[in-house]
Amino acid sequence: MNALWSEARVKVSHRLAMHVQVEHFRLNNATPMVTFSFDDLPKSAATLGADILESYGSRGTFYVSGGLVGIDTPDWASGSADDVVSLHRRGHEVGCHTFSHRRACDLDETSLAAEIDRNRTYLHSLDPTMSIETFAYPFGYGSYARKHQLKSEFRTCRSIVPGVNSGEVDPQFLRAMPLIDRQMTRERIDQAFDEARDTNGWLIFYSHDVANRPSLYGCSPDLMTYALEAAARRGIPALTMAEAFRCARG
Repeated sequence: MNALWSEARVKVSHRLAMHVQVEHFRLNNATPMVTFSFDDLPKSAATLGADILESYGSRGTFYVSGGLVGIDTPDWASGSADDVVSLHRRGHEVGCHTFSHRRACDLDETSLAAEIDRNRTYLHSLDPTMSIETFAYPFGYGSYARKHQLKSEFRTCRSIVPGVNSGEVDPQFLRAMPLIDRQMTRERIDQAFDEARDTNGWLIFYSHDVANRPSLYGCSPDLMTYALEAAARRGIPALTMAEAFRCARG
């Protein structure tokens, strides 16, 4: 019963985070934008995924939980500390999850602050020049109770609630589309880009591993390449989360 009540509370907090804005921010970007983001540092994302982005002259955002670095999962081999440093030095953005990958909605103010501080400390121990500006909710679960706290720590927080960001947005709950083979088609990719073009919006993709046989949460190189080609055909620049938010400020 306690577990059921806890999950019900989490779902309510997530819905409040989705619909009740902490900050009203109007996007002021000069052109539509797209961001490619990857969660949890699968080795294939940090290597093949980054290589594909760079072949188009683009960079991505990689959300890292320090406690998961170098620890393989049943779904993928994990990237190493050296991979994190390499991403940063190649011009990609390293973003923040919680250190232990715990959901923000399961943490009180003190615990979330400790998780963020531990993750920042870990990432800065690898390279103190990393600027950790953006956050993604682990497992996609937002938290209304923690949004004010996250606002003071990060410029943006990314969810996995689908949609294109346009007009007035909530920087602490930006919407994103799955770049995941099991969930996304080429037709839907084109529709999302057309919506971004028509609304002068900010399209954010999220994924995990990049492999010919991706996990349930990852994408194939072909799907990723198709999305980059779709952006190129429309003249939509692929920017990191931090870069795109700076453009959105006008």
